[in-house]
Amino acid sequence: MKVLLFSLVLGLLVASQGEAQIDASQFTGRWLTHYIAAENIEKITEGGPFHIFMRYIEFDEENGTVHFHFYIKKNGECIEKYVSGIKEENFYAVDYAGHNEFSIINGGENALITHNINVDGHGKETKMVGLFGKGDNVDPQWEEEFKNAVIQNGIPEENILNFIHNDNCPDE
Repeated sequence: MKVLLFSLVLGLLVASQGEAQIDASQFTGRWLTHYIAAENIEKITEGGPFHIFMRYIEFDEENGTVHFHFYIKKNGECIEKYVSGIKEENFYAVDYAGHNEFSIINGGENALITHNINVDGHGKETKMVGLFGKGDNVDPQWEEEFKNAVIQNGIPEENILNFIHNDNCPDE
């Protein structure tokens, strides 16, 4: 009997070690960009394609899609954008400023940490990590987890930009 119980526990432990699939639909809703970090900082500075002020993300697990509503800033002007992607394996393939592999690192009720790999039209690859929040503030634990993700992805901490204090684009 002990062997049977041990086998069951061991089996459950091994099964739990596989990659957990996150049900991304739980993160559908209004999100604001707090921080973005990028290997190539030009991608996230004003005028860059990823200098984005997020407004809404919809994860449709049933259809395997993601939809983004955000603004970019060029010459101080907010330009509205809508972008969609399709789920592939453990990321969403999104065509915007090249090809992107967008994924969720972690999330909660009021914070979302994401990872994106962008390959632009010139074939240059850039890793990015983003922290999004439901309001103007996120819990410091999420900021710490975001910074750890930045470091784990080899992005210099000085390449972290604060977006929430510069967001003057229209609300939804």
